[in-house]
Amino acid sequence: MITAPTDRKACLAVIPARGGSRRVPGKNVRQLCGRPMISYTIEAAIHSDLFDRIVVSTDSQVIADIALQWGAEVPFLRDPSLADDYTPVSMVTVDALQRLDRDGNQYAHVDQLMPNCPLRTADDIRASYQQFVQVGTKSQISVMRYGWQNPWWALQRSESYELQPLFETQITQRSQDQPELFCPTGVIWWAEAALLRQTGTYHIEHRTGWEIPWQRGIDIDTEEDWQMAELLMQLASEQFDANRA
Repeated sequence: MITAPTDRKACLAVIPARGGSRRVPGKNVRQLCGRPMISYTIEAAIHSDLFDRIVVSTDSQVIADIALQWGAEVPFLRDPSLADDYTPVSMVTVDALQRLDRDGNQYAHVDQLMPNCPLRTADDIRASYQQFVQVGTKSQISVMRYGWQNPWWALQRSESYELQPLFETQITQRSQDQPELFCPTGVIWWAEAALLRQTGTYHIEHRTGWEIPWQRGIDIDTEEDWQMAELLMQLASEQFDANRA
């Protein structure tokens, strides 16, 4: 188990959870292996022992009530203008930061934890924070390695089914001769609070990436993602029980 650093600076966790999910309706509070999905993110944040406050930003009273039951704070309901299909999620986090720390004196670091990434653990949060601090970056996002599908061999297909490679030179190279590529995942994103206030985004030029295994980095955006998350959780539970036996 990774322990929380004793010399950490003041940290705020923001969990953006809007009520209007379209592809998986009501997913933030839908039962996932017997619990509301958002509860896994709240629990991991609490057990990490890193945060001065763990706040859920939502436009839904239903989500707010469940978040409170699982130990998060919901000090306000998000403005509807920040709960549409187009607003970048980082703007939601910035809104929460500005509401909770108007003078910019309370928090040094802000962690954005997406509730549709329920397989991360408290250890993952602590490990990501350790890298964030040790490297000394201003912004760090979580990433996963591409697995069985090689992104260097990506093809576009026309209406007449003609295939065109995205990477002309790499399409003929062996996979073992190509550099690793990483895919962003919304699991754990850290930034300096001052940077978020200034830029409104985690996507700055010199952001770094903390790697999480794909099994714990899955983003649930579709029903197929949901089924995969359920399977992974069931396998993890069975392995835990087997280790205890």
